[in-house]
Amino acid sequence: MRRYFNTEGKCRPEIHYMVRLDERLERIKRQYVDRGKYFAINRGRQYGKTTTLMALAEYLKDDYIVMAMDFQMMSSANFADEQTFVIAFIEYIERLPAFKGESAEFIAEEAFHNLLLLKNGERVSMDRMFSGLSRICATAKKPIVMIIDEVDSASNNQVFIDFLAQLRGYYLNRENNPTFQSVILAGVYDIKNLKLKLRPDEEHQYNSPWNTREGNEPSESLLSFGDCPRNQMVLVPFDVAARFSVDMSFSTEQIAHMLQEYEDDEQTGMDVWEVSQYIYEYTSGYPYLVSAICKFLDEEIPYSERFENSPPALVWTREGIEEAVKVLLNEGIPLFGSMTKQLDTYKDMRDIIEQILYRGKQIAYSPAQKSINLGLMFGFLKEENGHVAVANRIFEMYLMSFFMAEESLKSEVFRRGEYDKNQFIQNSKLNMDLVLEKFVEYFSDIYGDNDERFIEAYGRKFFLLYLKPIINGTGNYYLEAQTRDAGRTDVVVDYLGEQFVVEMKIWRGNEYNERGRQQLIEYLDYFRLEKGYMLSFNFNKKKKTGVSMITLGDRTIVEAVV
Repeated sequence: MRRYFNTEGKCRPEIHYMVRLDERLERIKRQYVDRGKYFAINRGRQYGKTTTLMALAEYLKDDYIVMAMDFQMMSSANFADEQTFVIAFIEYIERLPAFKGESAEFIAEEAFHNLLLLKNGERVSMDRMFSGLSRICATAKKPIVMIIDEVDSASNNQVFIDFLAQLRGYYLNRENNPTFQSVILAGVYDIKNLKLKLRPDEEHQYNSPWNTREGNEPSESLLSFGDCPRNQMVLVPFDVAARFSVDMSFSTEQIAHMLQEYEDDEQTGMDVWEVSQYIYEYTSGYPYLVSAICKFLDEEIPYSERFENSPPALVWTREGIEEAVKVLLNEGIPLFGSMTKQLDTYKDMRDIIEQILYRGKQIAYSPAQKSINLGLMFGFLKEENGHVAVANRIFEMYLMSFFMAEESLKSEVFRRGEYDKNQFIQNSKLNMDLVLEKFVEYFSDIYGDNDERFIEAYGRKFFLLYLKPIINGTGNYYLEAQTRDAGRTDVVVDYLGEQFVVEMKIWRGNEYNERGRQQLIEYLDYFRLEKGYMLSFNFNKKKKTGVSMITLGDRTIVEAVV
Protein backbone atom coordinates (compact mmCIF):
# COMPACT_ATOMS: atom_id res chain seq x y z
CA MET A 1 0.00 0.00 0.00
CA ARG A 2 1.29 3.45 -0.92
CA ARG A 3 1.94 5.63 2.12
CA TYR A 4 0.37 9.09 2.24
CA PHE A 5 0.31 12.30 4.26
CA ASN A 6 -2.40 12.21 6.90
CA THR A 7 -4.35 15.10 8.41
CA GLU A 8 -7.22 13.18 9.97
CA GLY A 9 -6.82 11.58 13.38
CA LYS A 10 -3.83 9.56 14.52
CA CYS A 11 -0.80 9.03 12.31
CA ARG A 12 0.74 5.57 11.94
CA PRO A 13 4.23 5.18 10.46
CA GLU A 14 3.37 2.04 8.51
CA ILE A 15 0.78 3.86 6.36
CA HIS A 16 1.57 7.57 6.78
CA TYR A 17 4.56 9.77 6.09
CA MET A 18 5.56 11.11 9.51
CA VAL A 19 8.38 13.01 11.12
CA ARG A 20 10.66 10.89 13.26
CA LEU A 21 9.60 11.02 16.88
CA ASP A 22 12.34 8.83 18.39
CA GLU A 23 14.33 11.70 19.86
CA ARG A 24 11.21 13.29 21.35
CA LEU A 25 10.00 9.99 22.81
CA GLU A 26 13.38 9.21 24.34
CA ARG A 27 13.49 12.62 26.00
CA ILE A 28 9.97 12.22 27.44
CA LYS A 29 10.87 8.77 28.76
CA ARG A 30 14.23 9.77 30.23
CA GLN A 31 13.30 13.20 31.58
CA TYR A 32 9.76 12.55 32.79
CA VAL A 33 8.61 8.93 32.88
CA ASP A 34 11.78 7.33 34.23
CA ARG A 35 11.90 10.00 36.94
CA GLY A 36 8.31 9.32 37.96
CA LYS A 37 6.93 12.71 36.91
CA TYR A 38 3.29 13.73 36.90
CA PHE A 39 2.78 16.16 34.03
CA ALA A 40 0.44 17.59 31.40
CA ILE A 41 0.97 18.05 27.67
CA ASN A 42 -1.05 21.12 26.71
CA ARG A 43 -0.87 22.26 23.11
CA GLY A 44 -3.22 23.78 20.55
CA ARG A 45 -5.64 21.74 18.51
CA GLN A 46 -4.20 19.34 15.94
CA TYR A 47 -0.72 19.76 17.36
CA GLY A 48 0.13 16.06 17.27
CA LYS A 49 -0.61 15.31 20.92
CA THR A 50 -2.55 12.10 20.22
CA THR A 51 0.01 10.83 17.70
CA THR A 52 2.80 11.49 20.19
CA LEU A 53 0.95 9.73 23.02
CA MET A 54 0.20 6.71 20.85
CA ALA A 55 3.85 6.46 19.82
CA LEU A 56 4.93 6.97 23.45
CA ALA A 57 2.72 4.11 24.65
CA GLU A 58 4.41 1.82 22.15
CA TYR A 59 7.85 3.18 23.04
CA LEU A 60 7.36 2.52 26.77
CA LYS A 61 5.83 -0.94 26.63
CA ASP A 62 9.08 -2.89 27.10
CA ASP A 63 9.83 -1.20 30.43
CA TYR A 64 6.36 -0.27 31.68
CA ILE A 65 2.74 -1.34 31.72
CA VAL A 66 0.95 1.46 29.88
CA MET A 67 -2.66 2.37 30.70
CA ALA A 68 -3.47 4.58 27.71
CA MET A 69 -6.94 6.13 27.91
CA ASP A 70 -8.89 8.79 25.99
CA PHE A 71 -11.60 10.65 27.89
CA GLN A 72 -13.38 11.36 24.60
CA MET A 73 -14.27 7.67 24.67
CA MET A 74 -16.32 8.29 27.80
CA SER A 75 -19.67 10.01 27.33
CA SER A 76 -20.78 13.03 29.33
CA ALA A 77 -23.24 10.76 31.10
CA ASN A 78 -20.29 8.83 32.55
CA PHE A 79 -19.42 11.96 34.56
CA ALA A 80 -22.90 12.50 35.97
CA ASP A 81 -21.87 11.48 39.48
CA GLU A 82 -19.11 9.70 41.34
CA GLN A 83 -20.60 6.21 41.22
CA THR A 84 -21.35 6.38 37.51
CA PHE A 85 -17.86 7.62 36.76
CA VAL A 86 -16.13 4.94 38.84
CA ILE A 87 -18.04 2.14 37.12
CA ALA A 88 -17.38 3.58 33.67
CA PHE A 89 -13.70 4.11 34.50
CA ILE A 90 -13.22 0.52 35.68
CA GLU A 91 -15.02 -0.83 32.63
CA TYR A 92 -12.69 1.24 30.44
CA ILE A 93 -9.65 -0.20 32.24
CA GLU A 94 -11.03 -3.70 31.73
CA ARG A 95 -10.89 -3.17 27.96
CA LEU A 96 -7.32 -1.85 27.87
CA PRO A 97 -4.69 -3.98 26.06
CA ALA A 98 -2.48 -3.77 29.18
CA PHE A 99 -4.97 -5.95 31.03
CA LYS A 100 -5.70 -8.43 28.25
CA GLY A 101 -3.83 -11.21 26.42
CA GLU A 102 -0.11 -11.67 26.97
CA SER A 103 0.21 -8.25 28.61
CA ALA A 104 -1.98 -9.42 31.49
CA GLU A 105 0.80 -11.65 32.81
CA PHE A 106 2.43 -8.55 34.34
CA ILE A 107 -0.71 -7.73 36.36
CA ALA A 108 -1.52 -9.58 39.59
CA GLU A 109 -4.76 -11.41 38.82
CA GLU A 110 -6.19 -11.12 42.33
CA ALA A 111 -5.64 -7.34 42.53
CA PHE A 112 -7.23 -6.82 39.11
CA HIS A 113 -10.14 -9.13 39.98
CA ASN A 114 -10.81 -7.18 43.19
CA LEU A 115 -10.95 -3.92 41.23
CA LEU A 116 -13.48 -5.41 38.83
CA LEU A 117 -15.63 -6.64 41.73
CA LEU A 118 -15.85 -3.06 43.01
CA LYS A 119 -18.16 -1.94 40.19
CA ASN A 120 -20.77 -4.47 41.34
CA GLY A 121 -20.41 -3.69 45.04
CA GLU A 122 -22.80 -1.87 47.32
CA ARG A 123 -20.50 1.10 47.93
CA VAL A 124 -18.90 2.40 44.75
CA SER A 125 -16.66 5.40 45.40
CA MET A 126 -13.61 7.20 44.06
CA ASP A 127 -11.45 6.42 47.08
CA ARG A 128 -12.18 2.69 46.86
CA MET A 129 -11.34 2.73 43.14
CA PHE A 130 -7.99 4.39 43.80
CA SER A 131 -7.31 1.96 46.62
CA GLY A 132 -7.84 -0.86 44.13
CA LEU A 133 -5.60 0.83 41.57
CA SER A 134 -2.96 1.23 44.26
CA ARG A 135 -3.01 -2.52 44.94
CA ILE A 136 -2.61 -3.21 41.23
CA CYS A 137 0.38 -0.85 41.07
CA ALA A 138 1.94 -2.44 44.18
CA THR A 139 1.70 -6.01 42.87
CA ALA A 140 2.41 -5.48 39.17
CA LYS A 141 5.62 -6.97 37.77
CA LYS A 142 6.46 -3.71 35.98
CA PRO A 143 5.77 -0.08 36.90
CA ILE A 144 2.52 1.29 35.49
CA VAL A 145 2.25 4.52 33.49
CA MET A 146 -1.15 6.20 33.15
CA ILE A 147 -1.79 8.25 30.00
CA ILE A 148 -5.08 10.14 29.57
CA ASP A 149 -5.65 11.96 26.30
CA GLU A 150 -8.29 14.69 25.82
CA VAL A 151 -8.51 15.09 29.58
CA ASP A 152 -10.05 18.55 29.22
CA SER A 153 -13.08 17.06 27.48
CA ALA A 154 -14.13 15.83 30.93
CA SER A 155 -13.49 19.07 32.78
CA ASN A 156 -17.05 20.29 32.97
CA ASN A 157 -18.01 18.74 36.31
CA GLN A 158 -17.09 18.16 39.92
CA VAL A 159 -16.26 14.47 39.34
CA PHE A 160 -13.28 15.58 37.29
CA ILE A 161 -11.98 17.61 40.24
CA ASP A 162 -12.38 14.66 42.59
CA PHE A 163 -10.55 12.41 40.16
CA LEU A 164 -7.58 14.81 39.92
CA ALA A 165 -7.57 15.23 43.70
CA GLN A 166 -7.22 11.48 44.22
CA LEU A 167 -4.46 11.30 41.60
CA ARG A 168 -2.60 14.08 43.38
CA GLY A 169 -3.08 12.55 46.82
CA TYR A 170 -1.73 9.15 45.81
CA TYR A 171 1.13 10.72 43.91
CA LEU A 172 2.22 12.79 46.92
CA ASN A 173 1.90 9.79 49.23
CA ARG A 174 3.29 7.17 46.85
CA GLU A 175 5.82 5.87 49.37
CA ASN A 176 2.98 4.65 51.59
CA ASN A 177 0.31 4.10 48.93
CA PRO A 178 1.89 2.74 45.74
CA THR A 179 0.59 4.38 42.60
CA PHE A 180 1.50 4.93 38.97
CA GLN A 181 5.13 5.40 38.01
CA SER A 182 4.11 8.42 35.95
CA VAL A 183 0.87 10.22 35.07
CA ILE A 184 0.52 11.97 31.70
CA LEU A 185 -2.52 14.12 30.95
CA ALA A 186 -2.99 15.72 27.54
CA GLY A 187 -5.38 18.31 26.16
CA VAL A 188 -5.69 21.86 24.86
CA TYR A 189 -6.66 23.56 28.09
CA ASP A 190 -3.96 24.04 30.68
CA ILE A 191 -5.48 22.85 33.96
CA LYS A 192 -2.39 23.49 36.07
CA ASN A 193 -2.72 25.98 38.90
CA LEU A 194 -6.06 27.36 37.75
CA LYS A 195 -8.71 28.75 40.03
CA LEU A 196 -12.04 27.32 39.00
CA LYS A 197 -15.27 29.17 39.32
CA LEU A 198 -18.22 26.78 39.19
CA ARG A 199 -20.97 28.18 36.95
CA PRO A 200 -24.38 26.99 35.80
CA ASP A 201 -24.57 25.10 32.50
CA GLU A 202 -26.67 27.76 30.79
CA GLU A 203 -23.77 30.22 31.00
CA HIS A 204 -21.33 28.01 29.09
CA GLN A 205 -20.12 29.37 25.76
CA TYR A 206 -19.16 27.26 22.76
CA ASN A 207 -19.23 24.20 25.04
CA SER A 208 -15.87 25.39 26.27
CA PRO A 209 -14.59 24.69 29.75
CA TRP A 210 -13.74 28.38 29.96
CA ASN A 211 -16.15 31.05 31.14
CA THR A 212 -16.15 34.69 30.19
CA ARG A 213 -17.90 37.80 31.38
CA GLU A 214 -20.18 39.04 28.57
CA GLY A 215 -17.92 37.45 25.97
CA ASN A 216 -14.84 39.35 27.07
CA GLU A 217 -11.62 38.08 28.58
CA PRO A 218 -12.20 35.68 31.47
CA SER A 219 -12.62 37.56 34.73
CA GLU A 220 -10.37 35.00 36.34
CA SER A 221 -8.48 31.92 35.16
CA LEU A 222 -11.63 29.89 34.84
CA LEU A 223 -12.97 26.49 34.02
CA SER A 224 -16.69 25.90 34.37
CA PHE A 225 -18.61 23.05 35.92
CA GLY A 226 -22.33 22.39 35.85
CA ASP A 227 -24.77 21.76 38.69
CA CYS A 228 -22.69 23.58 41.27
CA PRO A 229 -23.37 26.59 43.49
CA ARG A 230 -22.89 29.87 41.66
CA ASN A 231 -19.51 31.53 42.20
CA GLN A 232 -18.14 28.64 44.25
CA MET A 233 -14.35 28.67 43.92
CA VAL A 234 -12.15 25.57 43.91
CA LEU A 235 -8.55 24.86 42.99
CA VAL A 236 -7.60 22.28 40.40
CA PRO A 237 -5.44 19.82 42.32
CA PHE A 238 -2.58 19.87 39.84
CA ASP A 239 0.10 21.83 41.64
CA VAL A 240 2.44 18.82 41.72
CA ALA A 241 2.73 18.74 37.93
CA ALA A 242 6.15 19.01 36.36
CA ARG A 243 6.66 21.62 33.65
CA PHE A 244 6.59 19.96 30.23
CA SER A 245 9.20 21.65 28.06
CA VAL A 246 9.53 19.28 25.09
CA ASP A 247 9.08 21.09 21.76
CA MET A 248 6.14 19.48 19.94
CA SER A 249 6.60 21.42 16.71
CA PHE A 250 8.51 20.04 13.73
CA SER A 251 11.94 21.41 12.91
CA THR A 252 13.19 21.94 9.37
CA GLU A 253 15.38 18.87 9.83
CA GLN A 254 12.42 16.70 10.87
CA ILE A 255 10.37 17.88 7.91
CA ALA A 256 13.32 17.11 5.62
CA HIS A 257 13.62 13.55 6.97
CA MET A 258 9.93 12.98 6.28
CA LEU A 259 10.16 14.43 2.78
CA GLN A 260 13.26 12.39 2.04
CA GLU A 261 11.25 9.22 2.71
CA TYR A 262 8.60 10.51 0.30
CA GLU A 263 11.26 11.41 -2.26
CA ASP A 264 12.85 7.95 -2.00
CA ASP A 265 9.46 6.45 -2.86
CA GLU A 266 8.24 8.91 -5.50
CA GLN A 267 11.44 10.23 -7.13
CA THR A 268 9.99 13.71 -7.76
CA GLY A 269 13.35 15.42 -8.18
CA MET A 270 12.56 18.06 -5.53
CA ASP A 271 15.22 19.86 -3.52
CA VAL A 272 14.25 18.29 -0.19
CA TRP A 273 16.06 20.76 2.04
CA GLU A 274 14.83 23.86 0.20
CA VAL A 275 11.22 22.64 0.19
CA SER A 276 11.47 21.81 3.91
CA GLN A 277 12.69 25.33 4.63
CA TYR A 278 9.82 26.91 2.68
CA ILE A 279 7.27 24.74 4.49
CA TYR A 280 8.78 25.70 7.85
CA GLU A 281 8.69 29.40 6.94
CA TYR A 282 4.93 29.17 6.50
CA THR A 283 4.12 26.83 9.39
CA SER A 284 6.83 27.30 12.05
CA GLY A 285 6.53 23.52 12.37
CA TYR A 286 2.86 23.39 13.44
CA PRO A 287 2.27 19.65 12.84
CA TYR A 288 -1.15 19.80 11.20
CA LEU A 289 -0.15 22.65 8.87
CA VAL A 290 3.02 20.82 7.79
CA SER A 291 1.05 17.65 6.98
CA ALA A 292 -1.71 19.59 5.22
CA ILE A 293 0.69 21.40 2.88
CA CYS A 294 2.45 18.14 2.02
CA LYS A 295 -0.89 16.42 1.45
CA PHE A 296 -2.04 19.14 -0.97
CA LEU A 297 1.29 19.05 -2.82
CA ASP A 298 0.95 15.29 -3.21
CA GLU A 299 -2.76 14.94 -3.94
CA GLU A 300 -4.26 18.21 -5.24
CA ILE A 301 -1.78 20.71 -6.62
CA PRO A 302 -0.59 18.44 -9.49
CA TYR A 303 -4.18 18.45 -10.81
CA SER A 304 -4.82 22.18 -10.35
CA GLU A 305 -5.19 24.47 -13.35
CA ARG A 306 -1.87 26.16 -12.69
CA PHE A 307 0.21 22.98 -12.35
CA GLU A 308 -1.70 20.48 -14.48
CA ASN A 309 0.70 18.39 -16.62
CA SER A 310 3.69 19.90 -14.77
CA PRO A 311 6.44 17.50 -13.67
CA PRO A 312 6.52 16.78 -9.89
CA ALA A 313 9.76 18.75 -9.53
CA LEU A 314 7.83 21.93 -10.40
CA VAL A 315 5.06 21.13 -7.91
CA TRP A 316 7.41 20.61 -4.97
CA THR A 317 8.75 24.18 -5.10
CA ARG A 318 8.10 27.55 -3.46
CA GLU A 319 5.43 28.21 -6.09
CA GLY A 320 3.72 24.89 -5.37
CA ILE A 321 3.82 25.56 -1.63
CA GLU A 322 2.25 28.99 -2.17
CA GLU A 323 -0.55 27.33 -4.14
CA ALA A 324 -1.02 24.73 -1.38
CA VAL A 325 -1.20 27.50 1.22
CA LYS A 326 -3.89 29.23 -0.85
CA VAL A 327 -5.92 26.00 -0.95
CA LEU A 328 -5.46 25.49 2.79
CA LEU A 329 -6.62 29.00 3.64
CA ASN A 330 -9.76 28.48 1.59
CA GLU A 331 -10.60 25.23 3.38
CA GLY A 332 -13.09 25.30 6.24
CA ILE A 333 -10.84 23.22 8.47
CA PRO A 334 -11.77 22.63 12.14
CA LEU A 335 -8.57 24.32 13.29
CA PHE A 336 -9.62 27.63 11.72
CA GLY A 337 -13.18 27.17 12.96
CA SER A 338 -11.89 26.77 16.51
CA MET A 339 -9.73 29.87 16.10
CA THR A 340 -12.72 31.92 14.98
CA LYS A 341 -14.77 30.82 17.98
CA GLN A 342 -12.02 31.74 20.42
CA LEU A 343 -11.57 35.15 18.80
CA ASP A 344 -15.29 35.81 19.16
CA THR A 345 -15.20 34.73 22.79
CA TYR A 346 -12.01 36.45 23.97
CA LYS A 347 -12.18 40.02 22.72
CA ASP A 348 -9.04 41.19 24.51
CA MET A 349 -7.00 38.37 22.94
CA ARG A 350 -8.40 39.38 19.56
CA ASP A 351 -7.44 43.01 20.21
CA ILE A 352 -3.83 41.99 20.93
CA ILE A 353 -3.64 40.06 17.65
CA GLU A 354 -5.12 42.97 15.69
CA GLN A 355 -2.60 45.38 17.19
CA ILE A 356 0.26 43.08 16.22
CA LEU A 357 -0.98 42.57 12.66
CA TYR A 358 -2.41 45.95 11.74
CA ARG A 359 -0.23 48.35 13.68
CA GLY A 360 3.00 46.41 13.98
CA LYS A 361 2.79 47.00 17.72
CA GLN A 362 5.39 45.29 19.87
CA ILE A 363 3.70 43.83 22.95
CA ALA A 364 5.96 42.68 25.75
CA TYR A 365 5.74 38.96 26.42
CA SER A 366 4.17 38.12 29.77
CA PRO A 367 2.40 34.78 30.27
CA ALA A 368 0.87 36.24 33.44
CA GLN A 369 -1.25 38.53 31.25
CA LYS A 370 -4.50 36.62 30.81
CA SER A 371 -5.13 37.34 27.14
CA ILE A 372 -1.55 36.49 26.20
CA ASN A 373 -1.72 33.29 28.22
CA LEU A 374 -4.91 32.28 26.42
CA GLY A 375 -3.29 32.92 23.04
CA LEU A 376 -0.30 30.81 24.03
CA MET A 377 -2.50 27.99 25.32
CA PHE A 378 -4.59 27.85 22.14
CA GLY A 379 -1.42 27.93 20.04
CA PHE A 380 -2.31 31.23 18.33
CA LEU A 381 0.56 33.22 19.87
CA LYS A 382 4.19 32.61 20.75
CA GLU A 383 7.09 34.38 22.41
CA GLU A 384 9.66 35.86 20.03
CA ASN A 385 12.61 37.94 21.22
CA GLY A 386 10.78 39.03 24.36
CA HIS A 387 7.62 40.04 22.51
CA VAL A 388 4.34 38.40 21.59
CA ALA A 389 3.98 37.20 18.00
CA VAL A 390 1.40 35.27 16.01
CA ALA A 391 2.44 31.61 16.07
CA ASN A 392 3.09 31.14 12.35
CA ARG A 393 2.69 32.77 8.96
CA ILE A 394 -0.38 30.73 7.95
CA PHE A 395 -2.21 31.79 11.12
CA GLU A 396 -1.29 35.39 10.32
CA MET A 397 -2.65 35.03 6.80
CA TYR A 398 -5.85 33.41 8.02
CA LEU A 399 -6.36 35.99 10.76
CA MET A 400 -5.71 38.86 8.35
CA SER A 401 -8.22 37.38 5.91
CA PHE A 402 -10.74 36.89 8.72
CA PHE A 403 -10.36 40.46 9.96
CA MET A 404 -10.48 41.79 6.40
CA ALA A 405 -13.68 39.91 5.65
CA GLU A 406 -15.34 41.58 8.62
CA GLU A 407 -13.92 44.99 7.74
CA SER A 408 -14.96 44.70 4.10
CA LEU A 409 -18.63 44.85 5.05
CA LYS A 410 -18.23 48.43 6.25
CA SER A 411 -15.00 49.61 4.61
CA GLU A 412 -15.04 52.26 1.91
CA VAL A 413 -11.33 51.47 1.25
CA PHE A 414 -12.14 47.84 0.46
CA ARG A 415 -14.99 48.84 -1.82
CA ARG A 416 -12.67 51.25 -3.64
CA GLY A 417 -10.14 48.43 -4.16
CA GLU A 418 -12.95 46.24 -5.45
CA TYR A 419 -13.99 49.00 -7.87
CA ASP A 420 -10.43 49.66 -9.10
CA LYS A 421 -9.14 46.08 -9.27
CA ASN A 422 -9.56 45.29 -12.96
CA GLN A 423 -7.07 47.94 -14.06
CA PHE A 424 -4.22 46.42 -12.03
CA ILE A 425 -4.07 43.01 -13.74
CA GLN A 426 -2.46 43.08 -17.18
CA ASN A 427 -1.65 39.84 -19.03
CA SER A 428 -2.07 37.91 -15.76
CA LYS A 429 0.52 40.20 -14.14
CA LEU A 430 -0.04 42.42 -11.11
CA ASN A 431 0.98 46.03 -11.71
CA MET A 432 2.11 46.98 -8.20
CA ASP A 433 3.41 50.37 -9.36
CA LEU A 434 -0.11 51.34 -10.37
CA VAL A 435 -1.58 49.91 -7.16
CA LEU A 436 0.56 52.28 -5.08
CA GLU A 437 -0.11 55.21 -7.38
CA LYS A 438 -3.89 54.81 -7.15
CA PHE A 439 -3.80 54.18 -3.40
CA VAL A 440 -1.86 57.41 -2.82
CA GLU A 441 -4.41 59.36 -4.83
CA TYR A 442 -7.34 57.82 -3.02
CA PHE A 443 -5.84 58.01 0.48
CA SER A 444 -4.73 61.63 0.08
CA ASP A 445 -8.17 62.68 -1.10
CA ILE A 446 -10.14 60.89 1.61
CA TYR A 447 -7.86 60.62 4.65
CA GLY A 448 -5.06 63.13 4.06
CA ASP A 449 -6.44 65.67 6.57
CA ASN A 450 -6.67 63.22 9.48
CA ASP A 451 -4.32 63.59 12.42
CA GLU A 452 -1.19 61.59 13.13
CA ARG A 453 -2.82 59.28 15.66
CA PHE A 454 -5.53 58.26 13.17
CA ILE A 455 -3.13 57.55 10.31
CA GLU A 456 -0.63 55.69 12.49
CA ALA A 457 -3.42 53.46 13.78
CA TYR A 458 -5.19 52.83 10.48
CA GLY A 459 -2.88 53.72 7.59
CA ARG A 460 -1.37 50.27 7.07
CA LYS A 461 -4.74 48.66 7.68
CA PHE A 462 -6.26 50.78 4.90
CA PHE A 463 -3.58 49.73 2.40
CA LEU A 464 -4.13 46.07 3.19
CA LEU A 465 -7.89 46.53 2.81
CA TYR A 466 -7.34 48.23 -0.54
CA LEU A 467 -4.99 45.45 -1.70
CA LYS A 468 -7.18 42.54 -0.57
CA PRO A 469 -9.85 42.57 -3.33
CA ILE A 470 -7.19 43.19 -5.99
CA ILE A 471 -5.38 39.89 -5.39
CA ASN A 472 -8.20 37.97 -3.72
CA GLY A 473 -8.74 34.46 -5.08
CA THR A 474 -5.56 34.53 -7.16
CA GLY A 475 -2.79 35.76 -4.89
CA ASN A 476 -1.84 35.83 -1.22
CA TYR A 477 -0.04 38.24 1.02
CA TYR A 478 1.47 38.05 4.45
CA LEU A 479 3.24 40.35 6.89
CA GLU A 480 6.88 39.53 7.42
CA ALA A 481 7.42 39.04 11.15
CA GLN A 482 11.21 39.34 11.00
CA THR A 483 11.09 42.92 9.75
CA ARG A 484 8.17 44.16 11.81
CA ASP A 485 8.62 46.87 14.41
CA ALA A 486 6.66 49.82 15.73
CA GLY A 487 7.43 51.91 12.65
CA ARG A 488 7.88 49.40 9.85
CA THR A 489 6.12 46.36 8.43
CA ASP A 490 6.86 44.50 5.22
CA VAL A 491 4.02 42.90 3.32
CA VAL A 492 5.02 40.17 0.86
CA VAL A 493 2.60 39.63 -2.01
CA ASP A 494 2.57 36.40 -4.03
CA TYR A 495 0.68 36.66 -7.32
CA LEU A 496 0.89 33.76 -9.78
CA GLY A 497 4.49 33.01 -8.92
CA GLU A 498 5.64 36.63 -8.88
CA GLN A 499 6.57 38.27 -5.57
CA PHE A 500 6.41 41.87 -4.44
CA VAL A 501 7.82 43.30 -1.22
CA VAL A 502 6.11 46.45 0.03
CA GLU A 503 7.55 48.18 3.07
CA MET A 504 4.88 50.10 4.97
CA LYS A 505 6.32 52.54 7.45
CA ILE A 506 5.65 55.63 9.50
CA TRP A 507 7.78 58.60 8.44
CA ARG A 508 10.40 59.31 11.13
CA GLY A 509 12.68 61.68 9.22
CA ASN A 510 15.20 61.39 6.37
CA GLU A 511 17.75 59.37 8.34
CA TYR A 512 15.17 56.77 9.30
CA ASN A 513 13.93 56.71 5.71
CA GLU A 514 17.43 56.03 4.36
CA ARG A 515 17.85 53.21 6.86
CA GLY A 516 14.52 51.78 5.75
CA ARG A 517 15.67 51.77 2.13
CA GLN A 518 18.79 49.82 3.03
CA GLN A 519 16.74 47.31 5.02
CA LEU A 520 14.43 46.87 2.05
CA ILE A 521 17.41 46.27 -0.24
CA GLU A 522 18.60 43.51 2.11
CA TYR A 523 15.17 41.94 2.03
CA LEU A 524 15.10 42.12 -1.77
CA ASP A 525 18.42 40.29 -1.77
CA TYR A 526 16.83 37.53 0.31
CA PHE A 527 13.98 37.16 -2.21
CA ARG A 528 16.32 37.67 -5.18
CA LEU A 529 14.21 40.57 -6.41
CA GLU A 530 15.38 43.60 -8.34
CA LYS A 531 12.49 45.87 -7.44
CA GLY A 532 10.87 46.80 -4.14
CA TYR A 533 8.22 49.20 -2.87
CA MET A 534 7.96 51.65 0.03
CA LEU A 535 4.73 53.17 1.32
CA SER A 536 5.38 55.97 3.82
CA PHE A 537 2.72 57.57 5.99
CA ASN A 538 4.09 61.07 6.47
CA PHE A 539 2.67 63.50 9.05
CA ASN A 540 4.82 66.44 7.96
CA LYS A 541 2.53 69.28 6.80
CA LYS A 542 5.07 70.24 4.11
CA LYS A 543 5.28 66.69 2.77
CA LYS A 544 5.11 66.03 -0.94
CA THR A 545 2.73 63.17 -1.67
CA GLY A 546 3.00 60.99 -4.73
CA VAL A 547 5.08 58.17 -6.21
CA SER A 548 8.74 58.36 -7.25
CA MET A 549 11.33 55.86 -8.43
CA ILE A 550 14.77 55.56 -6.83
CA THR A 551 17.76 53.55 -8.06
CA LEU A 552 20.17 52.14 -5.48
CA GLY A 553 22.93 50.15 -7.15
CA ASP A 554 21.24 47.46 -9.21
CA ARG A 555 17.98 47.72 -7.25
CA THR A 556 14.95 49.90 -7.93
CA ILE A 557 12.64 51.21 -5.22
CA VAL A 558 9.22 52.63 -5.99
CA GLU A 559 8.51 55.01 -3.12
CA ALA A 560 5.00 56.23 -2.36
CA VAL A 561 4.26 58.96 0.19
CA VAL A 562 0.83 59.74 1.64
